[in-house]
Amino acid sequence: MELDPARRERILDATAKLIVTNGLQCSMAAIAEAAGVATGSIYNYFKSKDDLIRGVYAQLASTIAAHLIPSLTAAGGPREQIIRYIYDYIDFIWQDRQRALLFEYLSNVPLISGEEMNAIFGEVTRYSVGLMGAAKEAGLLQDLPASTMSGYIGGGIRNTLKWRRFNPAPLSDEERDAIALMSWNAIAALPARAMSSTGHD
Repeated sequence: MELDPARRERILDATAKLIVTNGLQCSMAAIAEAAGVATGSIYNYFKSKDDLIRGVYAQLASTIAAHLIPSLTAAGGPREQIIRYIYDYIDFIWQDRQRALLFEYLSNVPLISGEEMNAIFGEVTRYSVGLMGAAKEAGLLQDLPASTMSGYIGGGIRNTLKWRRFNPAPLSDEERDAIALMSWNAIAALPARAMSSTGHD
């Protein structure tokens, strides 16, 4: 049986939205209705509700990787790469409210095991931790575990923008720069932290 990739994406998108609004209480029937498909057809794409939930995690991880991991041709040293990562993270969280809510929910209320989570988000984790490790080796960052600094940056940006959304005004360039600078200064070694701006274009 030939499966429709677009239908699979609709099912995942509908599930993600219902998870944000209803948590795991959402039924397969509700997911099917939101996706515009028959309930039984969901099982052509996902063996069970647990399998569908894993699909939502995998879809989110793929989207994060596409936004945060640059192409192999991207230039710049460790500092420039981290600054770009910070700005890309800010934009990723700010530009899509629904996606940010899903990320926040899945971070706070894990619906799969830690082992599965690490496997699904492994590509992004390895990239961000690698960035921090390289910058630390170059003397740009504090003498802290790279994984701790990576997690701190992501959590700080998500939390800051979560509260910022209560203000309906668009995020200004000045606010974006301020969040990036605070993120950089939180992990930078003292000589690098003394810079007045991130120097991002």
